[in-house]
Amino acid sequence: MAGTDSTQTSLTTVSDGGPVIVLVEPQLGENIGMAARAMLNCGLSTLRLVRPRDDWPNRHAVSASAGATNVIDAVELFDTTAEAIADCRAVYASTARSRDMTNEILTPRAAAKNMAAYAAQKSRVGVLFGKESKGLTNDDIALSDAIIHVPLNPAFTSLNIAQAVFVVAYEWFQTVHDAEANVFAMPKETRPANKQELLGLFEHLESELDACGFLRVKEKRPIMVRNIRNIFQRAAMTEQEVRTLRGVIKGLTSMPRTVKNKDEN
Repeated sequence: MAGTDSTQTSLTTVSDGGPVIVLVEPQLGENIGMAARAMLNCGLSTLRLVRPRDDWPNRHAVSASAGATNVIDAVELFDTTAEAIADCRAVYASTARSRDMTNEILTPRAAAKNMAAYAAQKSRVGVLFGKESKGLTNDDIALSDAIIHVPLNPAFTSLNIAQAVFVVAYEWFQTVHDAEANVFAMPKETRPANKQELLGLFEHLESELDACGFLRVKEKRPIMVRNIRNIFQRAAMTEQEVRTLRGVIKGLTSMPRTVKNKDEN
């Protein structure tokens, strides 16, 4: 295989803290294999698949990976996107289409710098890529903290999965080898909240909003829910802050109202 040198030390160690690549409903095994090849080119090794169309393991993926078998052999399968990113602190959605959403839009280079900052905190991040025919759904994108948009010829922005994965992985690879990359540290007594914790907060809040009638308009509920989630995701909360907010919600909904102080009467 051209470009493969077994005498060299693989740099997959940089994947410790590197982004998890999540392919949502990939259709062709060949595309999964080429995405794995692109990942290993850039030192990444954690690949997750959400509801792949064809059976897995897939021999076409193996052959198309051009030797990136350690990535293919370690593939993790998930039934939902939410499950695939549950342990991630931050998630980025790669899409070329404009969306009527409030997510921050980043270039792959800017996103890679953000990822490096999370990696410095020992926080896991994920990047979502959609199916070949339609890309990511709005519901998948609503799970992300930001959108990655590759600035290309505006009249022709189409990339296949492997190309899109490579662009993001390459920028990550360049960033982690940049000695001047700016990172910041999180105090030891806390840590950034992961997606599972954030989703628990969202579901808790949405349940109470349903109960009080705030989300009563059925047609508007999905948009309202996405907007509310975006507000909290932009806050970059810690695990402690998520627990505090859940306590606030519980307090507001389950405890009796206190009697006014006499001085207030």
